[in-house]
Amino acid sequence: MDHRPRNVILLILMLTASLSAVALKPKQKVSGQSEKIGLDNMIPDDFGEWKLNKQLLPVMPPPELEEKVNRAYDETLSRSYVNSKNETVMLSIAYGGDQTGRLRVHRPESCYSGQGFQVTKIGENLVKTATGDIMAKRLAAQSASRHEPITYWIRIGDSTVTGLLGQRLTQLRYGLTGEVPDGLIFRVSSIDDNNSHAYTLHDQFVADLVRELPKSARITLVGNAADHTSDSENLIK
Repeated sequence: MDHRPRNVILLILMLTASLSAVALKPKQKVSGQSEKIGLDNMIPDDFGEWKLNKQLLPVMPPPELEEKVNRAYDETLSRSYVNSKNETVMLSIAYGGDQTGRLRVHRPESCYSGQGFQVTKIGENLVKTATGDIMAKRLAAQSASRHEPITYWIRIGDSTVTGLLGQRLTQLRYGLTGEVPDGLIFRVSSIDDNNSHAYTLHDQFVADLVRELPKSARITLVGNAADHTSDSENLIK
Protein backbone atom coordinates (compact mmCIF):
# COMPACT_ATOMS: atom_id res chain seq x y z
CA MET A 1 0.00 0.00 0.00
CA ASP A 2 1.34 3.39 -1.01
CA HIS A 3 1.35 5.78 1.98
CA ARG A 4 2.96 8.70 0.14
CA PRO A 5 -0.26 10.72 -0.43
CA ARG A 6 -1.14 10.38 3.25
CA ASN A 7 2.39 11.41 4.26
CA VAL A 8 2.21 14.49 2.07
CA ILE A 9 -1.14 15.45 3.64
CA LEU A 10 0.32 15.00 7.12
CA LEU A 11 3.31 17.14 6.17
CA ILE A 12 1.02 19.90 4.94
CA LEU A 13 -1.06 19.75 8.13
CA MET A 14 2.09 19.92 10.26
CA LEU A 15 3.39 22.90 8.30
CA THR A 16 0.06 24.68 8.60
CA ALA A 17 0.01 24.17 12.36
CA SER A 18 3.61 25.27 12.69
CA LEU A 19 3.11 28.38 10.60
CA SER A 20 0.05 29.32 12.64
CA ALA A 21 2.09 29.06 15.82
CA VAL A 22 4.95 31.04 14.30
CA ALA A 23 2.57 33.83 13.29
CA LEU A 24 1.94 34.50 16.98
CA LYS A 25 5.64 34.96 17.80
CA PRO A 26 7.30 38.39 17.99
CA LYS A 27 9.22 39.17 14.80
CA GLN A 28 12.52 40.89 14.19
CA LYS A 29 14.16 41.85 10.92
CA VAL A 30 17.11 39.83 9.68
CA SER A 31 20.33 41.63 10.62
CA GLY A 32 21.31 44.30 8.10
CA GLN A 33 17.96 44.16 6.32
CA SER A 34 16.41 47.33 4.91
CA GLU A 35 13.24 48.14 2.98
CA LYS A 36 15.19 49.42 -0.05
CA ILE A 37 18.25 47.83 -1.59
CA GLY A 38 18.91 50.23 -4.49
CA LEU A 39 18.23 47.96 -7.46
CA ASP A 40 18.70 50.80 -9.97
CA ASN A 41 22.25 51.37 -8.80
CA MET A 42 23.00 47.73 -8.06
CA ILE A 43 22.28 46.42 -11.56
CA PRO A 44 24.55 48.05 -14.16
CA ASP A 45 23.21 49.44 -17.44
CA ASP A 46 26.05 47.76 -19.34
CA PHE A 47 28.15 44.71 -18.47
CA GLY A 48 30.12 42.21 -20.50
CA GLU A 49 28.63 42.25 -23.99
CA TRP A 50 25.22 43.36 -22.72
CA LYS A 51 23.85 46.88 -23.12
CA LEU A 52 20.61 48.44 -21.90
CA ASN A 53 17.76 48.29 -24.43
CA LYS A 54 15.02 50.83 -23.70
CA GLN A 55 12.77 49.66 -26.57
CA LEU A 56 11.42 46.53 -24.88
CA LEU A 57 10.13 45.96 -21.35
CA PRO A 58 9.31 42.69 -19.54
CA VAL A 59 5.74 41.54 -18.99
CA MET A 60 4.35 43.21 -15.88
CA PRO A 61 1.38 42.20 -13.67
CA PRO A 62 -2.09 43.19 -14.95
CA PRO A 63 -3.55 46.46 -13.60
CA GLU A 64 -5.90 44.69 -11.19
CA LEU A 65 -2.88 43.14 -9.45
CA GLU A 66 -0.87 46.35 -9.31
CA GLU A 67 -2.10 47.31 -5.84
CA LYS A 68 -1.20 43.88 -4.46
CA VAL A 69 2.23 44.08 -6.08
CA ASN A 70 2.84 47.50 -4.55
CA ARG A 71 1.97 46.11 -1.13
CA ALA A 72 4.12 43.01 -1.54
CA TYR A 73 7.26 44.69 -2.86
CA ASP A 74 9.37 47.55 -1.59
CA GLU A 75 11.30 47.90 -4.84
CA THR A 76 11.11 46.64 -8.43
CA LEU A 77 13.31 46.80 -11.51
CA SER A 78 12.34 46.06 -15.14
CA ARG A 79 14.88 46.30 -17.94
CA SER A 80 15.87 44.77 -21.26
CA TYR A 81 19.40 44.12 -22.49
CA VAL A 82 20.80 43.36 -25.94
CA ASN A 83 24.10 41.64 -26.72
CA SER A 84 26.55 41.93 -29.63
CA LYS A 85 24.49 39.40 -31.64
CA ASN A 86 21.37 41.57 -31.24
CA GLU A 87 19.81 39.01 -28.89
CA THR A 88 17.54 40.50 -26.23
CA VAL A 89 16.96 39.36 -22.65
CA MET A 90 14.31 40.95 -20.43
CA LEU A 91 15.11 41.27 -16.72
CA SER A 92 12.65 41.75 -13.89
CA ILE A 93 13.55 41.88 -10.18
CA ALA A 94 11.13 42.50 -7.33
CA TYR A 95 12.30 42.90 -3.72
CA GLY A 96 10.30 42.71 -0.51
CA GLY A 97 11.64 43.34 2.98
CA ASP A 98 9.04 41.06 4.62
CA GLN A 99 8.73 37.54 3.24
CA THR A 100 6.62 36.01 5.99
CA GLY A 101 3.27 34.40 5.21
CA ARG A 102 1.71 37.88 5.06
CA LEU A 103 3.85 39.22 2.24
CA ARG A 104 5.18 36.86 -0.40
CA VAL A 105 6.68 37.09 -3.86
CA HIS A 106 4.31 36.66 -6.79
CA ARG A 107 5.39 33.91 -9.13
CA PRO A 108 5.66 34.42 -12.92
CA GLU A 109 3.11 31.65 -13.45
CA SER A 110 0.41 33.94 -12.02
CA CYS A 111 1.78 37.11 -13.58
CA TYR A 112 1.79 35.72 -17.12
CA SER A 113 -1.52 33.87 -16.74
CA GLY A 114 -3.09 37.14 -15.61
CA GLN A 115 -1.97 38.69 -18.90
CA GLY A 116 -3.64 35.98 -20.97
CA PHE A 117 -0.60 33.76 -21.54
CA GLN A 118 -0.72 29.98 -21.47
CA VAL A 119 2.11 28.92 -19.16
CA THR A 120 3.91 25.59 -19.41
CA LYS A 121 6.20 24.39 -16.62
CA ILE A 122 9.37 23.03 -18.22
CA GLY A 123 11.38 22.01 -15.16
CA GLU A 124 14.35 23.05 -13.02
CA ASN A 125 18.00 23.45 -13.99
CA LEU A 126 21.23 24.65 -12.45
CA VAL A 127 22.48 27.99 -13.78
CA LYS A 128 26.26 27.81 -13.52
CA THR A 129 28.16 30.94 -12.50
CA ALA A 130 31.76 31.67 -11.53
CA THR A 131 30.79 32.01 -7.87
CA GLY A 132 28.37 29.08 -7.56
CA ASP A 133 25.43 27.35 -9.17
CA ILE A 134 21.85 28.60 -8.86
CA MET A 135 18.81 26.32 -9.06
CA ALA A 136 16.29 28.03 -11.34
CA LYS A 137 12.85 27.18 -12.69
CA ARG A 138 12.07 27.13 -16.42
CA LEU A 139 8.71 28.15 -17.86
CA ALA A 140 7.38 28.84 -21.35
CA ALA A 141 4.60 31.39 -21.88
CA GLN A 142 2.55 31.57 -25.08
CA SER A 143 0.16 34.30 -26.27
CA ALA A 144 -0.84 34.24 -29.94
CA SER A 145 2.45 34.37 -31.90
CA ARG A 146 4.52 35.44 -28.89
CA HIS A 147 6.47 32.59 -27.33
CA GLU A 148 8.44 33.62 -24.25
CA PRO A 149 10.71 31.17 -22.41
CA ILE A 150 11.28 32.23 -18.77
CA THR A 151 13.95 31.47 -16.17
CA TYR A 152 13.50 32.55 -12.56
CA TRP A 153 14.41 31.92 -8.96
CA ILE A 154 13.25 33.20 -5.60
CA ARG A 155 15.54 34.17 -2.76
CA ILE A 156 14.13 34.01 0.77
CA GLY A 157 16.67 35.12 3.37
CA ASP A 158 19.92 33.35 2.52
CA SER A 159 18.35 30.55 0.46
CA THR A 160 17.42 30.26 -3.19
CA VAL A 161 14.19 28.32 -3.78
CA THR A 162 12.12 27.33 -6.80
CA GLY A 163 9.12 25.38 -5.57
CA LEU A 164 6.28 26.67 -3.43
CA LEU A 165 6.97 24.11 -0.71
CA GLY A 166 10.62 25.14 -0.54
CA GLN A 167 9.50 28.74 -0.17
CA ARG A 168 7.14 27.91 2.69
CA LEU A 169 9.67 25.75 4.52
CA THR A 170 12.31 28.47 4.29
CA GLN A 171 9.83 30.98 5.69
CA LEU A 172 9.05 28.54 8.49
CA ARG A 173 12.74 28.09 9.28
CA TYR A 174 13.14 31.83 9.79
CA GLY A 175 9.86 32.09 11.66
CA LEU A 176 10.98 29.56 14.23
CA THR A 177 13.86 31.87 15.13
CA GLY A 178 11.58 34.91 15.32
CA GLU A 179 13.23 36.52 12.28
CA VAL A 180 11.46 38.11 9.31
CA PRO A 181 13.35 37.22 6.11
CA ASP A 182 13.58 39.55 3.16
CA GLY A 183 13.36 38.16 -0.35
CA LEU A 184 13.19 38.79 -4.05
CA ILE A 185 12.26 37.19 -7.32
CA PHE A 186 14.78 37.31 -10.17
CA ARG A 187 13.32 36.67 -13.63
CA VAL A 188 14.80 36.70 -17.12
CA SER A 189 12.96 35.95 -20.35
CA SER A 190 13.22 36.38 -24.10
CA ILE A 191 11.04 36.20 -27.20
CA ASP A 192 12.16 32.97 -28.83
CA ASP A 193 10.44 29.94 -30.40
CA ASN A 194 13.42 27.78 -29.42
CA ASN A 195 13.34 27.04 -25.68
CA SER A 196 16.79 25.47 -25.62
CA HIS A 197 18.40 28.49 -27.29
CA ALA A 198 16.55 30.87 -24.96
CA TYR A 199 17.58 29.07 -21.78
CA THR A 200 21.20 28.97 -22.90
CA LEU A 201 21.00 32.72 -23.51
CA HIS A 202 19.43 33.26 -20.07
CA ASP A 203 22.20 31.28 -18.40
CA GLN A 204 24.86 33.32 -20.17
CA PHE A 205 23.15 36.58 -19.16
CA VAL A 206 22.97 35.51 -15.51
CA ALA A 207 26.58 34.31 -15.48
CA ASP A 208 27.78 37.58 -17.02
CA LEU A 209 25.77 39.67 -14.57
CA VAL A 210 26.85 37.72 -11.49
CA ARG A 211 30.49 37.97 -12.60
CA GLU A 212 30.15 41.76 -12.85
CA LEU A 213 28.62 42.34 -9.42
CA PRO A 214 30.48 42.83 -6.13
CA LYS A 215 30.01 40.16 -3.47
CA SER A 216 27.39 42.14 -1.51
CA ALA A 217 25.20 42.51 -4.61
CA ARG A 218 25.57 38.83 -5.52
CA ILE A 219 24.43 37.84 -2.04
CA THR A 220 21.44 40.15 -2.40
CA LEU A 221 20.40 38.45 -5.63
CA VAL A 222 21.07 34.80 -4.85
CA GLY A 223 21.82 34.53 -1.13
CA ASN A 224 24.05 31.53 -0.68
CA ALA A 225 24.46 30.43 -4.30
CA ALA A 226 25.45 26.93 -3.18
CA ASP A 227 22.12 26.44 -1.38
CA HIS A 228 20.02 24.82 -4.11
CA THR A 229 16.71 24.42 -2.27
CA SER A 230 14.03 22.79 -4.42
CA ASP A 231 10.82 21.01 -3.45
CA SER A 232 12.33 17.53 -3.70
CA GLU A 233 15.35 18.49 -1.60
CA ASN A 234 13.21 20.05 1.10
CA LEU A 235 11.09 16.90 1.38
CA ILE A 236 14.24 14.95 2.12
CA LYS A 237 15.63 17.41 4.70
